[in-house]
Amino acid sequence: MKPRHIEQRDGGWKIVVLGSVLCKLLLHLFTNAFAGYGIFRDELYYLACSHRLDFGYVDQPPLSIHLLALNRMLFGDSIFALRLLPAVAGALTVFVAGILVRRLGGGAFAVFIACLSVIAAPIYLAFNTVYSMNTFDVLLWALSAYAAVLLAHDGKPRCWMLLGLLIGLGLLNKISMIWFATGLAAAIVLTGLRKHLPTRWPYLAALLALALFSPFVIWNAVHDFAHLEFIRNASDLKYASVTPLDFIAGQFLMINPATAPVWIAGLFFLFISKSGRRYMSLGIIFVVTTLILVFNVHSKPEYLSPAYVMLFAAGAVQIERLSARRALVWLRVAIPALVAVGGIAIAPMTLPILPVESFIRYAGSIGQGPGSYEGKEVSEVHQFYADMFGWENMARTVSGVYLSLPETERSSCVVFGSNYGEAGAVEYFSSKYELPPALSSHNNYWIWGFGRGDYRTVIVIGLTREDVESSFESVEQAAVIACKYCMPYENNLPVLVCRNPRVQWSEVWDSMKHYE
Repeated sequence: MKPRHIEQRDGGWKIVVLGSVLCKLLLHLFTNAFAGYGIFRDELYYLACSHRLDFGYVDQPPLSIHLLALNRMLFGDSIFALRLLPAVAGALTVFVAGILVRRLGGGAFAVFIACLSVIAAPIYLAFNTVYSMNTFDVLLWALSAYAAVLLAHDGKPRCWMLLGLLIGLGLLNKISMIWFATGLAAAIVLTGLRKHLPTRWPYLAALLALALFSPFVIWNAVHDFAHLEFIRNASDLKYASVTPLDFIAGQFLMINPATAPVWIAGLFFLFISKSGRRYMSLGIIFVVTTLILVFNVHSKPEYLSPAYVMLFAAGAVQIERLSARRALVWLRVAIPALVAVGGIAIAPMTLPILPVESFIRYAGSIGQGPGSYEGKEVSEVHQFYADMFGWENMARTVSGVYLSLPETERSSCVVFGSNYGEAGAVEYFSSKYELPPALSSHNNYWIWGFGRGDYRTVIVIGLTREDVESSFESVEQAAVIACKYCMPYENNLPVLVCRNPRVQWSEVWDSMKHYE
């Protein structure tokens, strides 16, 4: 007769995985179709980037942008289409969590706990709600963890090359994959994986990863290492300092406090459990990444979030084995209930399923007032949601100003936005409202330049009269852009009509560069 935990491993884990994947996918598809607050600031910029494909961008490698361009070609650029890939990536992450559990020796119950923990993590709900490289970052970390487990199982050359492929793609998506690679390097030295060092395969895997990442490296070399300048400026000027204590405390809320027993059990499984120590490399990757981020005072708590999928999988296996004991069988009810209730309670903070007024009341009732990860002033909602408000109204207002100009002025008119959100909004909504071309000096907009440069009329948003009056012969305020729930610095913006530039764009463009 098979032991109880073996019977469980032989059970319906595939049904559990399929059900979990469908739950995650349908949750986001429903939100995208019937809820939500509008397009997100960064999505406007990513769409602009996807119209200008390149090997790199000031603030990110190119993979997610090229995927977005393909998505636009296939499905269009509606909000539902834009957020289809994040929903699919989130569902695939749940799938990888399930099969990772199986590789670690878990059964159906462990698969359920791991998948539920991923679904109930607020940070993953946020990442899979809007389009960004973050949604693919979590998936690629999970896939890389799975490849690391395969390597621990048999160490065949194909495992090394799979790791090289996934790390390379991860770097081409977001350079934070370098933390995974650093942790893996430490794990190779500190565990039995070092037996592979005399072979050629670790080095071929590293070369493959570097080859995949090389287009972004070359792009940076050609563009004066723009990404390094962006990171330096963002750290110094944009992101608020985070103490190590704040960083650690932020982990619990970000990943759902109720999942703490799961991922802590994962650390126990990987470092203490006899059967789990075989996969200690995953634990070392997590610890090394944590140390890197803790000692960087500008690391946001969310930077560690991709590492939790592998801890959820490991912890679920450990909890399943503990709950096989008669005295601890209650864990089979307590842990899923705890994770589910915690996830449901926090979900409205990162999944826009409540009407905004209801959300404001709910957030206040659970003590989660508005905040900003960039240390900026916020209004009634936190920055993640605030950045979803006001963009269409901005474009509509600017269009009204543009159409009020004499027809002779429109042919030589351009909009200048002080940041990529403002310029991106003008671009995105130009299919709905009549608008001139948009310029900005923020991030890649600066690299894209000032176009033909013979504009006699410039509609400026995001700057004051004092900022621009020395550069034009005439400056008049034509409108004010107002929005209730957006970030305060996007509210009550004057729309300035500036005529007859005193200087040429080519003379001042270099000094206008704004990487942040």
